[in-house]
Amino acid sequence: MRNDRTLSILKPDCVRRGLTGEVLRKIEITGFKVCALQMIKLTRAHAEGFYEVHRDRPFFSDLIDFMTSGPCVPMVLEKKDAVESFRKLIGTTDPAEAAKGTIRRLYAENKGENIVHGSDSPENAQKEIAYFFGESGIPADAA
Repeated sequence: MRNDRTLSILKPDCVRRGLTGEVLRKIEITGFKVCALQMIKLTRAHAEGFYEVHRDRPFFSDLIDFMTSGPCVPMVLEKKDAVESFRKLIGTTDPAEAAKGTIRRLYAENKGENIVHGSDSPENAQKEIAYFFGESGIPADAA
């Protein structure tokens, strides 16, 4: 049985609030293997490139300001049906609407600062992993 990969980013609010270890533990105990992980502070250009798909949306500027406000933790996660499983684990974007027990319901304070990013499709997971970790899914300086 082949495992799939997805990208997760523990966002600046997660790091700032000291929840990185707790959220990472929840991810691991639900069966995800962490294949690569790094803590970085996104530059404006890097954040804009990653969120390019949202450029014309009204929340784009606020999103970029938030994602560049402090360190974040991009990770490559592996598990059977990784994208779907991770989306279920994190819950909907708005924590007030997220299912009980999901990461966003447990830890997020609002829709704008919602603790975690998860790829929304296997195709986007592959692109997003490459954006942060290169084609191999491993940080360039660790290969």
